[in-house]
Amino acid sequence: MFRSSDEESPDNEKLLDLYWNRNELKKEFADLRTEQFRLKDRIQQQEGASARLQQKLDYLENLLSDPEWFRSIGVYYQLRGLASRCERKLDRFSEQLKQHREQKQHNKILDEWNKRQSQESGALGLEILERRDRIQQLEDQLQAERRLHESLTGLFSFARRRSAGVNIENLNEQLQVESLEEATLKSQIGGIKGRTPPDAPGLDIRAKRSINYMIIAYAQQLFIQFGDSAMVGLVKEASEKSVGSINYGSEAECAELQKNIHACIDFIEGDTDFADILQKRAKLISEIAQFHNDGDAVPVPATVSTLFTIDDRGKVSEADANLLGDNYWRIATILSR
Repeated sequence: MFRSSDEESPDNEKLLDLYWNRNELKKEFADLRTEQFRLKDRIQQQEGASARLQQKLDYLENLLSDPEWFRSIGVYYQLRGLASRCERKLDRFSEQLKQHREQKQHNKILDEWNKRQSQESGALGLEILERRDRIQQLEDQLQAERRLHESLTGLFSFARRRSAGVNIENLNEQLQVESLEEATLKSQIGGIKGRTPPDAPGLDIRAKRSINYMIIAYAQQLFIQFGDSAMVGLVKEASEKSVGSINYGSEAECAELQKNIHACIDFIEGDTDFADILQKRAKLISEIAQFHNDGDAVPVPATVSTLFTIDDRGKVSEADANLLGDNYWRIATILSR
């Protein structure tokens, strides 16, 4: 009976292997079918995107072939380029501001951390100096006892020689203890020096709000630098609408708009001396900003819709311009949250 069971065992093992291999193959086949469906869906999406892009190209070609629209398309893309320029400037200003604030906060934390490190190391250093003084004293005593021990000879000096021997043993034990303590203190100092500095923490709500006031102040500065609310409106309109949805008029009107666009670019890129104005404007914005919740970093748009213009003499004038609510220069996506 046992022999028959042993003879059937290899066949059973083969059947089990075939069973598990079949299951593995079925699983791999199912995974391949899933991947095939995913790739087909992705191809269909890509084909749809390509078709839409081709439609846009065909539409643009038709517009460019029309003399009436040719000039308007040039103005449209120049206005979009001006909008993108403002968005990049605001985004770059925001990133520099955030990095500066994070670095400043991190440096403060590192200074405090280094100070604590120095205090701990200094305290242990003083203990090491005390240990070294103690070791020096013990070594001096040990040398004196050894000289005494060596000088004691003769039968009548046996008791004193024995006492000196005991003192030498005690001093050696104390020296070992003090040396071990010194080594432990040095190891602790090494551990302190080997500590990893703290990482830069995230900005708190107060810091994020302060940054956002400056970002809004800079967005207002860009708005003011246009010097013409109509031009700002055209720039924003071009950034939101599709090509061909706007006609900018005759050849003379398009030429005038292009001239104004280039003047705006020169002024925006050339005028950079407004750091003090930004600080003053940010302070004014902070005084009127309101928030839905205490944990919000972005103010309610309607509460920061006052446009503050500050002249060279510090005179402040106000106007209505809800840059955050209307998302000028993509400010809603740039603000810290």
